[in-house]
Amino acid sequence: MMKTNSLDFDAQALREKILDLAMRGKLVKQDPNDEPASVLLEKIKAEKAELVKEGKIKKSKSLPEVTDEEKPFDIPDSWEWVRLGDVVEIKGGKRVPKGKKLSDQKSYCPYIRVADMSNNTIQIKNLKYVNKEIYDQIHNYTITADDLYFSIAGTIGKVGRVPQSLNGALLTENAAKITSYQINLNYLVQILKSPIVAQQHSRILSKVAQPKLSLIKLKQTFIPLPPLEEQSRIAAKIAQLFALLRKVESSTQQYAKLQTLLKSKVLDLAMRGKLVEQDPNDEPASVLLEKEGLKESNEIPHQIPNSWSWIVLGSGAKFINGRAYKKSELLNDSSLTPILRVGNLFTNSSYYYSDLKLNPDKYIDNGDLIYAWSASFGPQIWTGGHVIYHYHIWKVIPKQIIEKQFLYYFLLDKRNVIGETDLHGSTMKHITKTNMEHLSFPLPPLSEQKRIVKKINFLLEIL
Repeated sequence: MMKTNSLDFDAQALREKILDLAMRGKLVKQDPNDEPASVLLEKIKAEKAELVKEGKIKKSKSLPEVTDEEKPFDIPDSWEWVRLGDVVEIKGGKRVPKGKKLSDQKSYCPYIRVADMSNNTIQIKNLKYVNKEIYDQIHNYTITADDLYFSIAGTIGKVGRVPQSLNGALLTENAAKITSYQINLNYLVQILKSPIVAQQHSRILSKVAQPKLSLIKLKQTFIPLPPLEEQSRIAAKIAQLFALLRKVESSTQQYAKLQTLLKSKVLDLAMRGKLVEQDPNDEPASVLLEKEGLKESNEIPHQIPNSWSWIVLGSGAKFINGRAYKKSELLNDSSLTPILRVGNLFTNSSYYYSDLKLNPDKYIDNGDLIYAWSASFGPQIWTGGHVIYHYHIWKVIPKQIIEKQFLYYFLLDKRNVIGETDLHGSTMKHITKTNMEHLSFPLPPLSEQKRIVKKINFLLEIL
């Protein structure tokens, strides 16, 4: 749903809503002049009978009518509930014969796999091919640009058309070929992607060990069928709305990139003394250092105002590791104290708990500054209550010369913290405490730190 204060929205949920409205007859108006779907069904029935008579298709078993109990919602009077197999021809693809292999080299005929199916078409990039010997053995399992494919194994429900350049390509046994009888193909693609079809198949697949949809179950899938003219209007409306959604998605992505750049610029200006004006009445940072008995750093990564000083970060803040737990100490008893791990900060990992009595430094509380230094990186002002924290997290305690939130914003800008030389480990990348403590830190007067924090908070809230 759209949010009024940003461009964040759930595009997939909107697509599903559009399809849901379309399948209920609520996306476009009905036209009383349209030939009703009941007449279309009679025409399809007559065409199938003629094709059977001509030997072009086999006579199929009758499918049961859609019962009132199955119908999930009401549809317009001019529509009909039908089984998919009654209005289209469904045929499976074919496996490559045993002992034979597909080739990366362009040879006699393309072989379309489920992996090649994407964005309602076939991706040519990694296409596989068969030679004439294989083609001769399975040549009856081809698909044309006038058919639809529908994946029935592995990933269920990929649907689309093959491009003209692949007309007559062979089709994998993990997909079905759908040939339409007098039904708008664009409408058929959308209905096969709609929630009503996905929900039916989900119920079927939940009862089997391997995710594979049988051809008979695909044929038994029920769908709402509008008049032919309305099918065209629905397909056109869906295409129009989806195109608008793609534009909004593109704008959202561009906005997100711009937002990230702006945030990055704000933090950069802040650490260079260019976000707020200096006040000559502020006590210079050098005086703060004298009071604490600290020295300025000899490294000068970039220019800062005269009232600022460069220090080694470890001289202005302590980085305290949490506890490294044994598996036996990770408990599931939620009546105990939660253990905060890196996964809890960056994913939806569930909490473990502990009944150990630890040194106060091994706990964090609301308002504490912490930093995840292994696998995932970053600072946070903690708001999750009283917890124990894991070894891969530091509790960061600044001295009185550093405003906590100013330090937080310094650490938030990864350019200040993480470079190739700062990362260690071959499998799980991490920052060492030594590297962190030896970072050069730009120290403004304390009053200016507070003004900078206030300005950053204001700007980030706007962004």
